[in-house]
Amino acid sequence: MKFSDLDLKPEILKALTGMGYEDLTPIQEKTFSPILSGRDLLARAETGSGKTAACGIPLIQRIDPSLNAIQALILVPTRELALQYVEEISRISKLTDVVPFAIFGGFPMEIQEGKLKDRVHVLVATPGRLIDFLYHTTSIDLSSVRTLVLDEADEMLKMGFIEDIDFILSCLIHEHQTLFFGATMPEEIDRLVRAYLIKPVRVELNKERVAPQSLVHHFQLMGRDDRLNALIEYLRRERISQAIIFCNSRHHGEQLIKKLEGKFESIAYIHGGLEQSRRTSIFERFRRNEIAFLVATDVAGRGLDFSCVSHVINYDYPYRPESYTHRTGRTGRMGRAGIAMTFVTHQELGDLKSLFKMNRIDPVWHGSVPDLQNIKRKRPYGHRTSVPSSTFYPRGLNP
Repeated sequence: MKFSDLDLKPEILKALTGMGYEDLTPIQEKTFSPILSGRDLLARAETGSGKTAACGIPLIQRIDPSLNAIQALILVPTRELALQYVEEISRISKLTDVVPFAIFGGFPMEIQEGKLKDRVHVLVATPGRLIDFLYHTTSIDLSSVRTLVLDEADEMLKMGFIEDIDFILSCLIHEHQTLFFGATMPEEIDRLVRAYLIKPVRVELNKERVAPQSLVHHFQLMGRDDRLNALIEYLRRERISQAIIFCNSRHHGEQLIKKLEGKFESIAYIHGGLEQSRRTSIFERFRRNEIAFLVATDVAGRGLDFSCVSHVINYDYPYRPESYTHRTGRTGRMGRAGIAMTFVTHQELGDLKSLFKMNRIDPVWHGSVPDLQNIKRKRPYGHRTSVPSSTFYPRGLNP
């Protein structure tokens, strides 16, 4: 199906044409109709499948620009995803009178409050910052919200936002449409679905393959102390346009960036402890391809769309299977080819065996191929300092 086949407003269709959007992705084909008809929706599809546009286009279609009020509220787990969301909606709505805006932590509330006193139709927010506004100001009126979107709802649960989400939903006193989008839908989501969605349309695409089909999964078995030399050799050997190199903690990232800076130009490090302005600057430089290698914690692992990333490298094996999905989803997006390279130690083979069972992954091994059939897992997924998938992070904690 093509966008020109849809009964979209001419201004939206013209903007989409200018963005190079022609054919709908499968998730867009499945979700546009129920969203436009006002149905509640639970949608799951692999990363890079076009979920942001699947949500944003019908939302803009339904907005009444003549009404000076927030009509759609989109909740996201991180500041970076909020910025990306509002940027995408701004591009789609640029020829209309629809006004999107994002609020998030790490930025002065006074400046955000000034904008909220003007006209805003679509509000993108992180839960913590929205709670701050609801508690301490009168500049946000949610009485006209007719559509609520929870994107990456599973991550918001893990970050400890469950009470914030409950409170925000209780502030929506009028009947409204509720949409859940995500690449993974763990059992914790069920409580929210039962509590807040009414006879939702369920869309689950590639249920056994939450990573993009255009992504090739590479693995290399080695000792923990051998990873640095293996990484340096890999970066020098492979034809890489851009790569994100993931570490499990800020400390590991700091150690790695110090060892790589003298060997590679155009490299940067990003983590949740950086000031927002610094994080935004690094992400923008990375998007402009001014940075070739980005060492990162999981702050860069969810929702962000980088068009030139050819490789994702798990220098540290991820704590949770969901983290593997979202990290590797930064490449191979929208049908583009991508490679995920993961360094695996012998202690992590049990976790890897479980990952293969949960996802339809055809591994490409570098070097020796382990016998996973005889590997037994004696500990929960993610040995040592793992975080089980049922655990909630304290509110607002970023890696």
